[in-house]
Amino acid sequence: MSRPVVLITGALTGIGRATAVAFAKQGSIVVVAGRREAEGQALEAELRRLGAEAAFIQADVRREDEIGFLVDQTIARFGRLDVAVNNAGTEGRPGPVTSTTLESYAAMFDTNVLGTLLSLKHELRVMQPQGSGSIVNISSTMGERGAANLSLYVASKHAVEGLTKSAALEAAAFGVRVNAVAPGPTDTAMLDRLTGSPEKKAAFYAAVPLKRGARPEEIADAITFVASERASFITGQIVRVNGGKTAS
Repeated sequence: MSRPVVLITGALTGIGRATAVAFAKQGSIVVVAGRREAEGQALEAELRRLGAEAAFIQADVRREDEIGFLVDQTIARFGRLDVAVNNAGTEGRPGPVTSTTLESYAAMFDTNVLGTLLSLKHELRVMQPQGSGSIVNISSTMGERGAANLSLYVASKHAVEGLTKSAALEAAAFGVRVNAVAPGPTDTAMLDRLTGSPEKKAAFYAAVPLKRGARPEEIADAITFVASERASFITGQIVRVNGGKTAS
């Protein structure tokens, strides 16, 4: 089989970046997308230094024209799309339901939910005629349970999991798989912003049965497995990688 073509949104930091590096090391052709051009070009160069064929395409997942262009350019350059990882997301600002505004709702749902939906729409547009493909959405431990002062984030990740299951049922007839990986607390800049202090971050980790956070590379390992032919009979599933946090 020729080298798979992999598209990753939100690829410039954290889990997305670790996933891009993991696919590059496996010999995949890697297309990375994000909003910041300088960081994207730097990541493309890093992936090339690892020996991968790579491209950065600037895109904002909240804009359908940019997502359509991203997918079209991937096909134009590399001829197909085998794997898509929809990682772009935002954590927003913690706060009670009573502080929610229309603006904070839109900021969260436009990125986490609309961005995932638009990505699915255009990825499936090219995967279904191929008769093959694997899509991995990124959810969270919060996609299964509630959390005080994180209502918008929690609701957005519940929505991502619903989109994942529904899209999987639609795509199965075409030989395309759709799953989600749901990380627990992971040592990224997003978690630093969400917790706001080393003490709160330590408290997050203390609530994990394994008593630590994940490394981004550990989440990337789960993503590359779910995306691969080794998981060829897995679709419509939420793979939780959280150190046992949702075991009870």
